[in-house]
Amino acid sequence: MYKIFISARNRLSITAKCISAIQKFSVLPHEIYIADNLTNYQIDEHFMYWCLLYKKGIIKQVVFNTKESTFNAFSKAVSCNLFGYNHEMDPNKDKIDFLVFLDNDCIIVQPGWDKIISNAWNDVRKFKLKDIKVIGQLPGGITSKKEVTESIAGYKAKSGVSGGSAFWTVPSNFFTDIGYLNIRELVGYNKKHDQNYWKKLSKATNGRNYILGLDVKLVIHTGKFAGSVCNTLSKNRLSHKNPEHLINFEESEKKINEMSFDEFYNLIINDTSLNDW
Repeated sequence: MYKIFISARNRLSITAKCISAIQKFSVLPHEIYIADNLTNYQIDEHFMYWCLLYKKGIIKQVVFNTKESTFNAFSKAVSCNLFGYNHEMDPNKDKIDFLVFLDNDCIIVQPGWDKIISNAWNDVRKFKLKDIKVIGQLPGGITSKKEVTESIAGYKAKSGVSGGSAFWTVPSNFFTDIGYLNIRELVGYNKKHDQNYWKKLSKATNGRNYILGLDVKLVIHTGKFAGSVCNTLSKNRLSHKNPEHLINFEESEKKINEMSFDEFYNLIINDTSLNDW
């Protein structure tokens, strides 16, 4: 069994597609934990959607965060810390296979993705790759890549540094081993969850490669369709009086919402422009 932490803000249509993909394509038991961070568009619809998933037992927790509850800091970082604190209280945390960090705005998992990840973590332990703290996919924003001699979950792999945390899988002891982000450093920001973890990961491994990228498509990054809250807010933080109004993404919301899951999936699976992540 594993846990999925999903950080969500606006973009309800792609969130629904993200969770539909998890339901459709996952093969191992899992629990989904939601952090709805500072949503300011279609608020009623968000609450109704989470209520429906809660009633069906699809999600195990949903937290609604505000600017105040996230201390005017990067809400994803705050909510990830909170997910970590919750996980550390779990009496059965040592029985959890791995944890997943997933951004709702762009990540659509692929068939059998979780079984591959589970096998990959088993191989990392088998081959005693002790510096590997994160597993994702190639290219995934990974830099300083180096070929891994062993076959990982039956695939070629490369180790490296950096890597975008829109999709990270980490060991169950990640928060004990690597720790939590210092929220004081993230006040006033709408990014830097992964950048600040890069520092902690590098320190924990004495500068050695800490992320493993598998040469297989585990997820599709669809930010080009849904729009990026982090990038939009960061780019307009100083130049726009009300940057929060820019993250409604009404046009893309409408287009994605009008498509069934199968229609949307067929669109993205055949779009080669999405292969750069």
